[in-house]
Amino acid sequence: MKRLLSTALTFLCGAVWLFAQGEIDEQQTVFFRNERSFAVLLNSDGLGLSYREAKRKDYLNKSLLEIELGTLKHPKEYKISNPYTTGTGTFVFGKLNSAFYLRAGIGHQREIFTKADLGGVAVRYFYSGGPVLALYKPIYYRVLYPVTIQEFEIREEKFEVSIHDPSDIYSRASFFKGIDETKVLPGLFAKGGFNFEYSRQDKVIHAIEAGVQINAFPKSIPIMANTDNKAVFFSLFVSYRFGVIIDPLHPEDTRLSNLFRRNRQK
Repeated sequence: MKRLLSTALTFLCGAVWLFAQGEIDEQQTVFFRNERSFAVLLNSDGLGLSYREAKRKDYLNKSLLEIELGTLKHPKEYKISNPYTTGTGTFVFGKLNSAFYLRAGIGHQREIFTKADLGGVAVRYFYSGGPVLALYKPIYYRVLYPVTIQEFEIREEKFEVSIHDPSDIYSRASFFKGIDETKVLPGLFAKGGFNFEYSRQDKVIHAIEAGVQINAFPKSIPIMANTDNKAVFFSLFVSYRFGVIIDPLHPEDTRLSNLFRRNRQK
């Protein structure tokens, strides 16, 4: 996953800079314009979704408010299937809980290089932090138990390292099995990185972000059995962000029918 992220970061940053030439934006821009955007994140310890509101403070600076939801994975999670059966699903042997994070934060964004035309790239750095909740629920497995020499019955059970073997597990049970046993653990998070905004439309946001983040909790989250679980999750991330500019003087420009229309040259 880390190798994939490194390759993706190199490729995406290079691709963004290819947009350095473009049509000159001759429209008048409004000084105090805010942003609303969504993002899909690829982390070295999982996946995530993000919603962000950015409020302009001055020409170069914005304050950020964001909400994010994502997964927390252990570095030793490997999917396998039962070696003695066919047509069974894959599972992570020894996994005790599925873990997720839900976090809300405030932050700051500053523009380093301003986009001079609609084909250019605006470069910004940002950071944010705040409270985070870890939500983790037990995983149930569909375990094979012999009835006769040729017949088996399937029981749904939590993983027990002392009795379960990969050859005993038929597949993973439904995700919703055990959801009523979900536990919550509060903590803190911080993240920071760079934003490369390259949209060719004045009212629409298209950006690539990359950086580092940390989720910290007061105790380890029991994701795997018989291995070191973590209380602090440090990861790299890369994300694609899309959204709209909120123009207080021209609110009609943010209607869905106008979002993806190309700007016309004057």
